[in-house]
Order: sequence, then structure tokens, then C-alpha cells
Amino acid sequence: MASITIQNLDDALKAKLRIRAARLGRSMEEEVQVILKNVLAQEDAPKNLGYSIHQRFADIGGFDLSPIEKEPIRDRDLILWFL
Repeated sequence: MASITIQNLDDALKAKLRIRAARLGRSMEEEVQVILKNVLAQEDAPKNLGYSIHQRFADIGGFDLSPIEKEPIRDRDLILWFL
């Protein structure tokens, strides 16, 4: 397993990391690993939910809906819609 060294880490940031790790029952190194894993996993997450849903179901095909017959809007309905 690889290791890295972070130089010039701000003291306040290090203190927050230490407190967070202690609160969660982890070492600072473990907490950094969890943070990095979570952030990098979010980058792999889809950016466009609609496109992702479409891609998931594209292989099973689609279906056609029959057209809906529309009636013209009457003046009374239009007035009630604005109220």
C-alpha cells in the first residue's frame, strides 16, 4: 500500500482533522483515507440524473404513448387558473 506526505498543512485544518477522527473513533490517517475515498467516489457519480436513468433503461427498449386529445382553453378556465 502506498503512502503520502502532506507538507505545509495548516494547523487549524490539522486540528479539525484530529478532532473529527477522534469523534469517529479513527486515527488521522484512517480519516484522511475515508475522506479521500468519499470525495473521489463522488467524482465517479453521474452528473446528470435524467441521462443516467435513461442509460440504465435504454437496453430494455421503450414504449409509445398514444397522443392526448387537447381541447382549447375556455376563457372561464383561464380566469380560474390565474385565481
